Amino acid sequence: MWTICRKELADHFSSTRFLLLFCLIFMVALVAAYMAVENVHKALEGFPKSSHVFLMMFTTPGKFFSLVQFVAFFGPLLGIIMGFDAINRERHLRTLGKLLSQPIFRDAVINGKFLAGVITVTLVMVSLLLLLTGMGLVTLGVVPGWEEIARLAVYLIISIAYISFWLGLAILFSIVFRSLATSALASVALWIFFSFFMGFVADMAADTLRPVYNRRDVEQVVANDRLAHAFSLVSPVVLYGEATGPILDPFQRSAGSLLVITPMEAFSLERFRGPLPLDQSMFIVWPHIVLMMALTLICFGIGYVTFLRQEIRTV
Repeated sequence: MWTICRKELADHFSSTRFLLLFCLIFMVALVAAYMAVENVHKALEGFPKSSHVFLMMFTTPGKFFSLVQFVAFFGPLLGIIMGFDAINRERHLRTLGKLLSQPIFRDAVINGKFLAGVITVTLVMVSLLLLLTGMGLVTLGVVPGWEEIARLAVYLIISIAYISFWLGLAILFSIVFRSLATSALASVALWIFFSFFMGFVADMAADTLRPVYNRRDVEQVVANDRLAHAFSLVSPVVLYGEATGPILDPFQRSAGSLLVITPMEAFSLERFRGPLPLDQSMFIVWPHIVLMMALTLICFGIGYVTFLRQEIRTV
């Protein structure tokens, strides 16, 4: 497995398409972070420096989007590009049969390819965070505390699991489809669906099952919104956004967008406007993290079983 992994790592880092995508991600991320820093400077003018200012660089939108939104929408492309031709490229070049004729087991091939992709994603995300952290130290002049560093580490783990899901999905399509173009189009189509159309599908399903006949009826509106939110959790993009929100924003007390409270509860919450500690933020997003990792393992497990059961001929 480690032999396959080292060979795939060498292919990734010497691939022209990976280097081009890597440079594109870094360029756009640097521009987004620079604009976010400028907006943070403008927002904090005339005010004393508050806590967790350093994390605002990752969550404050620039001209178009924040760094978290950029990783959520374009991070999957990194996993898709590395995995859409992992297996069918070997079939196309007629090297898969020769590879398996050596003393190499099938599970070592699939495990090595997936592990090499995860290592590459980890190196990209760690390099990106370290570069942006250094730029934040220079531009903001704020040294992050230990809790902010821990929150960035948790965000890094969530991002790696998120991109690994798309890597596993692309490898699955490379196993199922023989054509390189078909596996790439299937992966990109699912990325577009989950990123842009899942919200419409969730709203339509909720309106069908729990229609709202009276907008003034709070119970109907809440039931409809909760059902739509439950359907939208099928999308890893939604899971990633709700999992990273409370981690990078300690003042956020809910992963969802709808929170219905009574006037007395609102009055009592006025006393607790301070930032949450990291363990409390983890309690909020823990179900989302577990569900995202479960989706990643399920997707890779389906590809693993499918690859072991396929017929491979040496021609």
